Amino acid sequence: MDWADELAASVEGPQVVNDSKTPSGTVHVGSLRGPVILDVITRALRARGLETTLLYGVDDMDSMDAQALLTPDAVERYMGVPLAHIPDQAGDCHASYARHHAQTFIDVFAGLGIHPDRYYWMSDIYPTGQVDPFIRTALDRAAVVRDIYRRVANVQHPDHWLPVGIVCPSCGRVGTTIASDWDGETVAVHCRPDLVTWATGCGWTGRLSPFGGTAKLPWNLEWAAQWSLFGVTIEPNGKDLATAGGSRDRSDAIAREVFDREPPRNFPYEFLNIGGKKMSTSKGRGAAAHRFTEVVPPEQTRFLFVRHRPESVIEFDPEGTDAIPRLFDEFDRLGAATAGREVKGELPSGHASIFRYSLLDPDADVEAVAGAFRPAFGHLALLVQVPGVDVAARVAAEKGAPLTDAETAELATRLAAVRAWLEAYAPDRARLEVRRDALPPEAAALGNDQRGYLRALADAAAEDAPATGEAWHAAIFAVAAANGLESKAAFNALYLAFLGRPNGPRAGWLLASLDRAFVIDRLREAGSPVGLAS
Repeated sequence: MDWADELAASVEGPQVVNDSKTPSGTVHVGSLRGPVILDVITRALRARGLETTLLYGVDDMDSMDAQALLTPDAVERYMGVPLAHIPDQAGDCHASYARHHAQTFIDVFAGLGIHPDRYYWMSDIYPTGQVDPFIRTALDRAAVVRDIYRRVANVQHPDHWLPVGIVCPSCGRVGTTIASDWDGETVAVHCRPDLVTWATGCGWTGRLSPFGGTAKLPWNLEWAAQWSLFGVTIEPNGKDLATAGGSRDRSDAIAREVFDREPPRNFPYEFLNIGGKKMSTSKGRGAAAHRFTEVVPPEQTRFLFVRHRPESVIEFDPEGTDAIPRLFDEFDRLGAATAGREVKGELPSGHASIFRYSLLDPDADVEAVAGAFRPAFGHLALLVQVPGVDVAARVAAEKGAPLTDAETAELATRLAAVRAWLEAYAPDRARLEVRRDALPPEAAALGNDQRGYLRALADAAAEDAPATGEAWHAAIFAVAAANGLESKAAFNALYLAFLGRPNGPRAGWLLASLDRAFVIDRLREAGSPVGLAS
């Protein structure tokens, strides 16, 4: 996490950190990367003693446009209308379409330990007149704005084009209007039927004042205006906005040349990808943020984003893989290392800071939290599927002491996550039904070498009973090696003996979840050289 601490060390004085979102539909979990990064920056600044304000805004005066049309949430008959003026299609009492989707997203923040000092909605701000000075300046310097678009982004606007979008007083659309002829108080407006391909204007023409909420600035100007309006000093953004000639370059130039201020510090961050492609709800890739956080607890969700540097792409697919169990395992590994315990594998640079920034409470006792006992996610996924297991008692036995209140709460959180994962994302091989009543008939397919291996494993377990999943895992490999059996064949034999299928969850943790006497008896029964024992 040196990047956050380095950023904090490079600035002086009060800081205002800002982020905003256009609520054009259901927000996917990848969009949480920005708020988490901003929260980490805010924590780093405050840890250095700098007065810091964290803002989060909703750009809900943006229109339902071509990009929004790609989302399953879009309402085609409102194309071109400001998102804040579209009724809530979900019917759950939000004031608008924008309020529904934005609120659903930002409701996730508090659960992730993200607490902006202020939320703002552009639909609330425009009517107050706070943006009017920036609208006037943009209109007075329209030629400069047109030159910036041409010079920075190679976008050519005609000489009569003015950088303001008027909300049509007839049809309510803003994406279909074009303004011209600024006289210092009003502009000429035409709501054109053919201005864009994705919405049809009503044809209204007339003159209107662009102040008091009747108009909005185009996005690049609105972004730059927000920086001045709120005194923003740091605002990271996604890589898609940071391309050469893209939105950030344009807004930076507008801030300097139109609104006469330096733009805030930038820190571009990469995407969260699924299968090598940017996570996007509109294109059917990814999980809704509010649904994802119902499965993955807050600290592991933060860890998903914090463990990578912002400029690194995150490859993550929660569906049909072990991605979520591995996420927990890596979190636990860094926690153990932070607590001073020896762990396997190479540790990432700044692993203790990564663990610290993953915690909900910025003032938490990191060493105490890191040293707490945490049962492995995969092991809990096995325990909850084995009938008659007292999970809390089993976990306490594995710890070797009663669980603390904090550990009991963590266990409850993980059990809820395990059950949600099994229901929503777990691959079939993670689901199991141990054949306790009788040796599965499928075990008849075991070869003699596999049977010999099972007998040897039973003898080893009877002599020195493994107590944990890790111990069973080590025994499985050690006995296989001693008997000259490939590990794949060894695991296949175990799964056939206990599950009646050739694959399954982590075998060591599966055996650890079962009664030891039952495991030894089943290993000997399946290892009988005559096949199915009576």
